[in-house]
Parts: sequence; structure tokens; C-alpha cells
Amino acid sequence: MKKYILVVFYILLYIAGLILLKLGGNTGSLVIENGSFVFSMNLISLVGFISYILSFLLFTNIIVKFDLSYIMPVSSGLVQLITLISGFVIFNEQIKIKGIIGAVIVIIGIIIMNIKSKEQEVNNN
Repeated sequence: MKKYILVVFYILLYIAGLILLKLGGNTGSLVIENGSFVFSMNLISLVGFISYILSFLLFTNIIVKFDLSYIMPVSSGLVQLITLISGFVIFNEQIKIKGIIGAVIVIIGIIIMNIKSKEQEVNNN
């Protein structure tokens, strides 16, 4: 159960990072002044960047706890779906018919990957 909570936190941090980076509208600037690097970013973008980095660090922990062939498609699919919905709700982005069809295919894929065979159910009991 604990490892699934990590996945939820990963997805939340990842989506928060993307949303905040877009809201901040600042990708940052890296300048070399007087022989040193100067990096600047507004606060909203910085929080988004930190969220995104934390999600990556959390994901490195998650891939150790799950089968890679399972967690990559499921987590990526969920991130894509939530990103699509977030873009529509927060940024008023259009969802085209291809986006809806793709989302339905992703949902079907996630469901299929999570259907346990009778053999797996017998082994778990």
C-alpha cells in the first residue's frame, strides 16, 4: 500500500510542477557574469521546478519498488490523462477529438494492465 502512496505523490508533484512552470511563464535564465553562473527564475516557476525535480527523485525510488514494465505505462498514462484535464480546467486549453480518443485508449490500457488473471488471483490467496 505504501508504494502506491508514493505513486500518488509522484503524480501530484509532477503535475504540480508542470502547472506551476506554465503559470510562472518563466523558464529561467542562465547567465555567466564575472566568471560565475547566475540563474534566475520567478517564484512560481521556481516552486514548479522544485516540484518537478522532487517528482523525478521520487520516481527513481518508485521504479525500484515496481516492475518497470508495469509502472512506466501506468504512471505515464495517468500523468497524461491528468495533464490533459488540467490543461482544460486551468488553462482553458481545447481538447480535440484525437485527444479524447487517445485518453480513452490510455484508460482502456490501464484497465487491461490491472486486470488480474485467475492464475494471479489463486497465487495471491
